[in-house]
Amino acid sequence: MDKVLNFKQGRVPLLISMPHAGLRLTPAVEAGLIPDAKSLPDTDWHIPQLYDFAAELGASTLAAEYSRFVIDLNRPSDDKPLYVGATTGLYPATLFDGVPLFREGLEPSKEERATWLEQIWTPYHSTLQQELARLKAEFGYALLFDAHSIRSIIPHLFDGKLPDFNLGTFNGASCDPQLATQLEAICAAHPDYSHVLNGRFKGGHITRHYGNPAENIHAVQLELGQCTYMEEFEPFRYRPDLAEPTRVVLKALLQGLLAWGEKHYKR
Repeated sequence: MDKVLNFKQGRVPLLISMPHAGLRLTPAVEAGLIPDAKSLPDTDWHIPQLYDFAAELGASTLAAEYSRFVIDLNRPSDDKPLYVGATTGLYPATLFDGVPLFREGLEPSKEERATWLEQIWTPYHSTLQQELARLKAEFGYALLFDAHSIRSIIPHLFDGKLPDFNLGTFNGASCDPQLATQLEAICAAHPDYSHVLNGRFKGGHITRHYGNPAENIHAVQLELGQCTYMEEFEPFRYRPDLAEPTRVVLKALLQGLLAWGEKHYKR
């Protein structure tokens, strides 16, 4: 398989992970998708562009190349459900709206999926793990920010309209509580946007698996409402007029992460 991820190493103890930014499909997935899925509606659209200031901050970045419709990099390899109720798995079978993702009889085979686990999922997680280990070895600690976005209204997944900024720390298990409090305060300082900590989205596999405050690895997930920076329906246009104010908050959150780390670890 050719390129499956895009990794750029930075110079500060922060890694930004973008596991649902990918747009590529395998031939088997592309051939089997229902018509409504061919536009890849459940993508975390434009996330690399939204966070393109990461290099300026010195952060490392890791972004998927393949769509979550092939394999979901934010799910465990054993496909154990992360949430009670409606959700999607390692190999999504439905759209967020609950309708089948594939035409009947055209679902990928077990053999194809096993290949994708080995050739797409595993390299992403190996790179993520290695970079966190490098950061911890160099700085004594590592900060992981798992960057996501989603349509703000999806009745099948949640009631009403989602808050704009949805911070997840797996109910406090994936990062120091003082860090979570600081990030909440940054969101609160921008009252044009709504926010919540550990609401509908508490952090997926990446946040839960790699966040380990006892080992000085602090992980936070942000599920961003797409209405804050883009058109939520086809053709899913990036809206600079919406995105620029949102990027101010995103940058403040990442700067807050780094500032907390420097103060907490006095480095």
